[in-house]
Amino acid sequence: MPQRSANAPNARRDGAVSDIAALLAAAFGRPLGAGERLAVAVSGGPDSLALLHLAATAFPTQTTALTVDHHLRAASSTEAAQVADLCRTIDIPHFILGWTGEKPRANRQAAARTARYALMGDWCAAYGVPLLLTAHHADDQAETLLMQLQRGSGTAGLAGIRVARPLRPGVTLVRPVLAIRRETLAAIVKSTGWIAADDPSNADPRYARTAARALLAGDPAFDVPRIAAIAAHLAQAETALEWTAARAWEGAATVIHDTVQLDVAGLPAEIVRRLLVRAIVTLVPTARPDGAAITIFTAKISTGTTATLGGVRGKGGEIWHFSRAAPRRKTPYNTARVGQNRTG
Repeated sequence: MPQRSANAPNARRDGAVSDIAALLAAAFGRPLGAGERLAVAVSGGPDSLALLHLAATAFPTQTTALTVDHHLRAASSTEAAQVADLCRTIDIPHFILGWTGEKPRANRQAAARTARYALMGDWCAAYGVPLLLTAHHADDQAETLLMQLQRGSGTAGLAGIRVARPLRPGVTLVRPVLAIRRETLAAIVKSTGWIAADDPSNADPRYARTAARALLAGDPAFDVPRIAAIAAHLAQAETALEWTAARAWEGAATVIHDTVQLDVAGLPAEIVRRLLVRAIVTLVPTARPDGAAITIFTAKISTGTTATLGGVRGKGGEIWHFSRAAPRRKTPYNTARVGQNRTG
């Protein structure tokens, strides 16, 4: 891994991302305090190396690099060690966090992402680091919007990657270069003389993101900055809807012990849907009802009938009533059916 070249660009010569401090302040909602620390998620790829360079240039005494070794590829440990070597040359503390244990066979990328954020979030919380920066950029945002459109997602999904979100109590995940193009970040890395790792999963056709990336690259009619801007607008709309739903809940919901009552008369359908989700999660915090199930649930309750979803029983009428559903009891018939082996 080469060291940083003598003519590496300073923060002023990086063009659109010259002022990373301003981008971070805009994403986080305020400037980084003089005594505050930040961690940068660094995989060794070009995007994260560019962000590492920008953070190390702007906040040399406040930056720590974190690399998660998922142990999914033979080269991952070598790549993590290369990032560690690079961080030593620029005097930035670096930690490798390992995802150990048995790995799932299905939805492996999603599981790896969950594990990655869990490991880095736990590290930041343990060491009192309030900010975790990732290098998601405009191309990532455009790809995500296309993927969510394909899935038929609602406003929350179409809002795409959020510029910031809570990760742990006292720890915020921030994406300061979310409006910057991939090619701009790649140019920053090239100018440093650093060599980025190449993750073959980025070109694996089995993943939906690979198809979205190919679609954007293959058709000049797709304007990546404009698509990313649309996602940002939708994120603002989603925030407004959540704000409205929170206030509607205050006036429409009555929580008494293990029951919720909702007066949804006159409320827009989207707000009603969000109130239903909130009622379910209030009673069963682990419930994760999806959009299609909520639509069916709402339709049944709207007619005054009784329906169950996510461990919650709802009954319609002038006031909608919700309570925890009684657990299903196994009958001798059901037990026998479960235990049978079907033949022929």
